[in-house]
This record gives sequence, C-alpha cells and structure tokens, in this order.
Amino acid sequence: MSKPEKIVAIKGMNDILPADAPLWELFENTAETILKSYGYQKIVTPIVEETGLFKRAIGAVTDIVEKEMYSFTDSMNGDELTLRPEGTAGVVRAVIEHNMVYDGPKRLWYKGPMFRHERPQRGRYRQFFQFGAEAVGFTGPDIDAELIMLCRRLWDDLGLQNVRLELNSIGNAEERLRHRADLIAYFESHADILDAEAQRRLHSNPLRILDTKNPAMQEMVNGAPQLLSYLGEESRAHFEGVKRLLDRNNVQFTVNPRLVRGLDYYNRTVFEWVTEELGSQGTICAGGRYDPLIETFGGKATPGVGFAMGIERIIELMKGLGEPAQPGQCDVYMVHQGEEAQVQAFILAERLRDAGLDVVLHCATPTGAGSFKSQMKKADGSGASFAVILGEDEVANNVAAVKSLRGESGEQQQATVAFDAVVDHIVDAIVGGHDHDHDHVHYHP
Repeated sequence: MSKPEKIVAIKGMNDILPADAPLWELFENTAETILKSYGYQKIVTPIVEETGLFKRAIGAVTDIVEKEMYSFTDSMNGDELTLRPEGTAGVVRAVIEHNMVYDGPKRLWYKGPMFRHERPQRGRYRQFFQFGAEAVGFTGPDIDAELIMLCRRLWDDLGLQNVRLELNSIGNAEERLRHRADLIAYFESHADILDAEAQRRLHSNPLRILDTKNPAMQEMVNGAPQLLSYLGEESRAHFEGVKRLLDRNNVQFTVNPRLVRGLDYYNRTVFEWVTEELGSQGTICAGGRYDPLIETFGGKATPGVGFAMGIERIIELMKGLGEPAQPGQCDVYMVHQGEEAQVQAFILAERLRDAGLDVVLHCATPTGAGSFKSQMKKADGSGASFAVILGEDEVANNVAAVKSLRGESGEQQQATVAFDAVVDHIVDAIVGGHDHDHDHVHYHP
C-alpha cells in the first residue's frame, strides 16, 4: 500500500506555532490594554460578508476588488460572498445594522484574520491578521490625533524603534475632483512615461498612480499637482488641528503629499506608520478619516476615522528585539505511576485547577506511560514550579510527594503532604505564604 500524499498549508496561509505564541500574546495583550485605556470597546464581525459590501466600500476599480478578493457563490442559495479583505467595511455595516450610534459616538476595536490573494512576502500573507480601531460619530481633528497617539503609545510599550509617522490630508470630494481633473491632465501630458498599470488607472483611479514604485516614473510623479494645494478652508483647518495636537504632544511626523491611501472611502486625514526594517513592505499601520462611508452604505451621515495594523509585520519587528520572557507551561506537573495513582492524579489535578493553577498531567505516549525518571525530566522541562508525584506508596498512605522545581539557587526540596492538603500547600508556596499546616507536612532533602 502506497504512503498517502502529505497535505501542506495553502500557499500564503501560515501556521502560528507555539514557539511564536508568546510574541503574539504580548502584542495582543499590550494592544488590548491600551485600547481599553482610551475607552475603546471590542466588536467582532463575521469573516464572510456579501461581496457587494466590499465593492461599495473599497471601490470597484482597486487592486483588492479586481485581483485579490476571495469571492465565491454560495452553492446553497446563490448568494455572492467574500472572505473579508479588510475590517472597516464589516464594522461600519454592523454600526448601521444595529443602530449603534443612536445614543452617541462609539469607539470600537477589532482583531482577526483577513484574506487577500496576493503574492506572499515577508510579513504579508494571503491570510493575515489585523488589529484595528474605528471611532464613529466624531467630527473634529482631536479624534484623528487620539488614534495616532494611541499607536505611538503601542510602539513605545512594545519597545519598537525606527517607526515613523507620515501624514497627509486628501480633503473632501469636491476638492479631490478638482485635483483629479488637473492630475489626469498632467499625466496625459506625460503619457509616454506612463507604464501599463498607470495607463489602466489614468481615468479610473489616478490617485493610485502617485503610489507607483516604478523608478522610471518617479521624477514625473514628483512633479504632479499636490492635493494639499486644493484644500479649502475647512479641510485645511482640520489638518492644521491634527498637526497642532500632535506637535503639542511631541509626536514627530512628516507631511507626505503623495500619501493618498488605496481605498475610496477616505477623506481629509490619512496616515501611515512605516519602518525601513521590513524591506518593501514597510507600512505596519495605516488609517484615516472616512466621513462619507456610512452614508454610502445607506446609513445616516455619520463621520468616522480609524486604522488597521498588520500583526504579522509587527511580530517581525518584535522578533528583532529578542524573545520575550516566557512563562512556564504550567504551575504544576503531575507525575504518576500505576492505575490507582493515575486516578488520584486526575482528581488532584482538577482540585488544583479549581484553585486557579495551571496543571499539566502526564499522559501515556506510544512508547508507554514512562518511568518516574522520564516523567520528572518532562516536569522539569515544562517550566512548572512544582511536580506532584503519586505512586503506589503515596496512594496507600493517602499522601503525595510535592517537589519544588524552581528553588533558590536551583535547590530542589521535596515534601510529603497529606492528599487533601496538597492544594493549600502549593497555593501558599506560590503566593509566598508561610502558614503551612506542619501537622501534614514532613520535609526531607
């Protein structure tokens, strides 16, 4: 009989292995703590939405909609569905559907997987994870600045270096239309320099040409009309308000007139946090204001602003700082030998978990249950503070051997403890208590 063919993960959809879990947990715990400190509340939306949601939000003439979305027809009812390529559209859909701003503005955050069919690169995958925030119902530059400063606090708390802020304003729809007309005319006057991609976008999405990475077009693009020159009084005042708040809070930034963002729903403030340490994929967080989006979805006109950050890219930066201190796999490792000892180990493990401790119970492998020596080796490797040992003698005398695995200077002590006193003995030791019931405990080397 031939050996079955091995199945591997789909290209660009990666496993997150236990060895990487501490970095992910550090990022997620830090980010969630900071979002909570700013008054943001968690929202969870479905991974699958109607395809029309993203076409309307992102824009039909964008790389995401045209090339990258994982879309399919539901074979059960014919619905056109898509795995979400970004998070904002789903959050806004939920805000409208559940009338969430009826009693005032909302600060929301989310995390989860997104899906785009693009060429996998370092920190950029076809299934990737985003952490994002959306502030809905706020009009002023203050909320824009708050979100930016929130990100700065996250970089500081994670210890990330060499992350810089780029900022721009893309004004309102009327201002962009005037700029768009002049931009198209400018590009048409340099048609001989435009590459095929730029020619395709010339009349559908000319702003995206400003993002070109084609070296042959850089000098021409640098001379293109700048959107900042088209801003009216209100848009300019809003942008100046954002910059003033950042300046007064010592947030350094660079105004980048070519920063336009790739999604159709943005207006006024747009920003990116970028680094030089990830090669061409240097943007780790991007966002901006999207006041027209909710009305576009059929809701009442409501302002909004938000950001999204790619967790994989941030994890790559965190790896450059070294591994975080990793806690042990558990507090207690249960070692046992014999059928009745196994039963008693299960009982005691549950009691220890009831007391709030993390417990790993040794279980049989294809090579057998393992000797006391081999089990103790696993106990030590688990990072546990204590090993609880049960064998025939312990069961017969209704006791357990409790061995400290992390004593000072590597010293290990073992105590014989009455079975019903084991939980209190270990809890007291872990919290630094000194009120052990010595009638039940007999220490020996």
